[in-house]
Amino acid sequence: MKVEAIEYGDKKVYSVASFNRGVADWLTRLPTVWVEGEVTELRRHARWQSVFFTLKDPTDGACLGVTIARSRFDALRLDLGDGERVHVLGRPELYEARGDFRLRALSIERFGLGDHLAALERLKRKLAAEGLFASDRKRPIPRLPQRIGLITGNDAAAKRDVLTTITARFPAARVLVAETYVQGPLAAPAMIDALSELCSSSGVDVIVLARGGGSFEDLLPFSDERLVRAIASSPVPVVSAVGHEQDSPLCDLAADLRASTPTAAGRLVVPDAAELQERLDRARSALGRDAASTVTRARQRTEHAHERLRRAPSLALERKRARLAQVAGRLRALSPRATLERGYAIVRSDDRVLRSVAAIDPGDALEVELVDGRVGVRAE
Repeated sequence: MKVEAIEYGDKKVYSVASFNRGVADWLTRLPTVWVEGEVTELRRHARWQSVFFTLKDPTDGACLGVTIARSRFDALRLDLGDGERVHVLGRPELYEARGDFRLRALSIERFGLGDHLAALERLKRKLAAEGLFASDRKRPIPRLPQRIGLITGNDAAAKRDVLTTITARFPAARVLVAETYVQGPLAAPAMIDALSELCSSSGVDVIVLARGGGSFEDLLPFSDERLVRAIASSPVPVVSAVGHEQDSPLCDLAADLRASTPTAAGRLVVPDAAELQERLDRARSALGRDAASTVTRARQRTEHAHERLRRAPSLALERKRARLAQVAGRLRALSPRATLERGYAIVRSDDRVLRSVAAIDPGDALEVELVDGRVGVRAE
């Protein structure tokens, strides 16, 4: 809506609404800025769409009202309280109805967080260049680990989640728990010592590093260079389960496997016993069916072979009889008697078979053999 003044003679007079609207319009043209101060008068309600607090300058007490969308504030997970020093990124605005000047926040960081983030990014690039995060160096997690090492704090939350999940899924699992610091300046060295101790323990096949959610500062030990290098050089595969899904400390990148939560880590390191039992039952049934089928086929082959053996002698005799009949037929066809039956005769002289008339002299006594007997003749 255009801002217009009302003319009173030679004066241009703006209404309060027009004035506020004009100032608000000019403020929207300003860029986003970072403002540093202490949080005071933080007000948040489940039914409110926005979170309100005052940003106070600790040097001279100057104050600036700040508002931020509740969904954005909750997503930051800062757990802010009065008196904390923060950096707020936002754009100045004027609430026209009341003329309240405030800062519409887009993001909030605890004081010094930017330096931490920059240092972590430099460390991340350095370790990545050395190959500590390379996928080809990550090892598979054993399917059925003999013993599981668990590095966690003594606050019971993350430890309970991991142990409950492992016990529910695979009651026979053996877990060796190493409770240690997981927050503060002593946490990184303590976790390194616990990792070394578990790696030297007999029978440990996989190690879970677990911690529940927390602020950015709470999770800083899990990005400590010493711990990241210890995880990368661990002789035992390591599963990192630190914070929630959106948290990503550097130990997640160095570990052989990342779990989004401690509960998810419990599901990753052991199989489901009920599912394994079901698979074994199916395999047992399949083996039983295969064995029965094999026995049936073997029985059928045996019966077939037995039948062949039983019939073999008669078949061999029949084949020999057929061959003998064939030979006998050929012999009969070649027999002289078969020739005599066709009307031929055999002439002999002194028991010699005559084949030519040249061998016969007139008056020779000859013997003629016919099919049904012999007769004596004399040659003329």
